[in-house]
Amino acid sequence: MKIRDILKESRKPFPSLEIVPPMKGITNSQLIESVKPFMEFSPRYINVTCHRDEYEFRAEKNGTFSRHLVRNKVSEVAVCSAIMSAYDIDVVPHVICGGATADQIDNKLSDLKFLGIENIMALRGDCIVGEKRFVPEEGGYRYASELVEAICAFENGGDFFSIGVGGYPEKHFEAPNIETDIENLKKKVDAGADYIITQMFFDNKVFYDYVGRCRAAGIEVPVIPGLKPLTTARQVSLLPESFSIDIPLELTSEIRAAGDDREAVYRIGTDWCITQCKDLLAHGVPAVHFYTMGKAGNIVRILRECF
Repeated sequence: MKIRDILKESRKPFPSLEIVPPMKGITNSQLIESVKPFMEFSPRYINVTCHRDEYEFRAEKNGTFSRHLVRNKVSEVAVCSAIMSAYDIDVVPHVICGGATADQIDNKLSDLKFLGIENIMALRGDCIVGEKRFVPEEGGYRYASELVEAICAFENGGDFFSIGVGGYPEKHFEAPNIETDIENLKKKVDAGADYIITQMFFDNKVFYDYVGRCRAAGIEVPVIPGLKPLTTARQVSLLPESFSIDIPLELTSEIRAAGDDREAVYRIGTDWCITQCKDLLAHGVPAVHFYTMGKAGNIVRILRECF
């Protein structure tokens, strides 16, 4: 079922999940078992992330170096196919601009359509290591809005695919200000996006303000909050650095007070996320999206408390 239709027809908020493709070597049955704990809560769909191909340089006997493609993870298409075969649930593979030409993206869309996968999360993707700014592939797309347009144009893809895009309540780190970032978001919606899933945030007021700004800018599609519970003390510094987000003083103070007690930190992060989720549901969000990072324990507790 298309996500846009799920959002229209759902009478109450529901959870959705995002998983990262596992490293190569895992079996199909192991992958399915890792997803099984979530099925108790009837999530409406599972997002599967996509990562750019990586390359390594190997020394040759003649003293030169050769460039080799390295794929350490199972592909998102394979993961989606495995989940669809095991469970009655919709899957949403991520499709990114980074590292792909327009022709390569068309080929991926053909594979997804062949498999009956009718939902896509369209993203620009991150820079590769060493890049300060995103550099598109020659013959590829620079912006997610261009990717959305291409998906809509693909064999009447606008009818076949339901398209989600990313939103940044604390603005994308490359945007000069939140107003410009929302202008860019509107370009993605105007290009054909059906809904928005936000980057993680830890202060609900930031999300509510963001939705208000979106509506004022003429963005009317559903805005789904994305949540991730903190699990380690180190994430207090790592997450702001990696995702350009703020972590509230109250939360950081609680975690610092826990010191080296890892279980306490894990519990604090989970409890904070539960409080966030309950407040979001009370404010009438259409759904809540959870970034699981492949870990079921804390997410299962949050789902049990909130849904």
